[in-house]
Amino acid sequence: MPDNKLLDKAYDVTAAFVESIPKKERKRYGQFFTSKKTAVFMASLFSIDFRKPVLKLLDAGSGTGLLTTALVEHLRSSGYEGEISVVCYETDPKVLSVLTQNMDYLKKVLSIHYEIRKENYLTSQNFLSLDLYKQASEQYDMIIGNPPYLKISKDAPEAKSMSEVCHGAPNLYFLFLAMGIHNLKAEQELVYIIPRSWTSGAYFERFRNYLFNHCVITNIHIFGSRDKVFDGESVLQETMILKLRKTRERPVFVEMSSSDSSDFSNLRYYNVDYNTVVAPNKFVFLVTSAEEADVLSRVNSQKNTLMSDELKMRTGIIVDFRTKDVLRDSNENGSYPLLYSHHIRNGRVYWPVGREAEYILTDRIGFLQENTDYLFVKRFTSKEEKRRLQCGIYLKSDFSQYKYISTQNKINYIKCDAPEVAYGLFVLLNSTLYDSYYRILNGSTQVNSTEINLMPVPSKETIRQMGLELIGQELTEQNCDKIIDRWIR
Repeated sequence: MPDNKLLDKAYDVTAAFVESIPKKERKRYGQFFTSKKTAVFMASLFSIDFRKPVLKLLDAGSGTGLLTTALVEHLRSSGYEGEISVVCYETDPKVLSVLTQNMDYLKKVLSIHYEIRKENYLTSQNFLSLDLYKQASEQYDMIIGNPPYLKISKDAPEAKSMSEVCHGAPNLYFLFLAMGIHNLKAEQELVYIIPRSWTSGAYFERFRNYLFNHCVITNIHIFGSRDKVFDGESVLQETMILKLRKTRERPVFVEMSSSDSSDFSNLRYYNVDYNTVVAPNKFVFLVTSAEEADVLSRVNSQKNTLMSDELKMRTGIIVDFRTKDVLRDSNENGSYPLLYSHHIRNGRVYWPVGREAEYILTDRIGFLQENTDYLFVKRFTSKEEKRRLQCGIYLKSDFSQYKYISTQNKINYIKCDAPEVAYGLFVLLNSTLYDSYYRILNGSTQVNSTEINLMPVPSKETIRQMGLELIGQELTEQNCDKIIDRWIR
């Protein structure tokens, strides 16, 4: 049968099934079906050992079997003539008949053996951080997957059974990936399509430690558009395709690729040094150009962090809809400034601006903070905005009549012991260099204080010197870039 004919048939059956299930119901289970071209691309990433008489494949959470079909068709069209044994996990009774139909057709035309397991993939086996070459109860040569994207409670059975990689309330997608690593044979490969949220931050630290204790990354594909990855779905999630190899031997490069959407138009490839993609702190950087690699090299050459220099970024303390009783629209005796992201304008903090709830009237110490010098950073920006890091310098001398101030929780702040430190931090975070670094690190529109605190930065004294250079100049990105370029080469 000509290439992709089986996949075309499986896709047509899948499309009909998807149309029959309301989108709200699919979303409730985190169920989004892979596009045909994405399935073909994912299958093509696998290396094939033609010497093996049997290849054992796993598709956990297999849905209609589209990924399995693409992988089997890739193996046969590439010339693999050995036995192919497939295990599919699927618990949704609505999709089982479609999956069985597609697997039966694969068995008939391409001579595979298959088993469909109607049980919970995550809770049906023991998850342990085994040594690399100790075997799990079952292991596979190739694992492919599009796991469910669904947050579960920390007390859910899946979270309890995999507590070693969980922090707080986990998302099913990275539990599926961790269990896939557990089930992968040594020196073999896994390809998953997943969100990119796992690549940084404290929330996924345990999972990243587990991943890099067992595997290396060989390939990463990034989509330029968030809303064109899954056919017929509006999934506004930064999504990536990840290929892992279960080995201790690091490759020299990670093969990065990117495309504008799931039709893989304008497909671009770029090899990036492994140590640039996987940082010493086990953050993963999705690099797609020489310019981005240069940004990482420059920033990663710095030896300090905000944490090490006692310049820790924190999140604003007031959740306004929960504290309405202490908020005021105008100045009253004993009230203090309450600062929001809309007070950050053109590099400075302007207050008041005639908006609601700009004052707080309370003596509760947990609602107040010292009136000192700060750098404020917006926590949220839109995808379309030019900059992710948007900062404003707050100087206590501009508001000297107040002993305290307060901050709404949609801004982050760094407490500074002198104005020149606030200016220096502005140089840092308002520069093109650090904005680019953060965009590579984190694809979301939220500025995460944990990630900022762990970014490599110059020493506090250097930051102070940069601030002295900026004082008296316009607070522009261009001026910040000129100063940064003199200190960080």
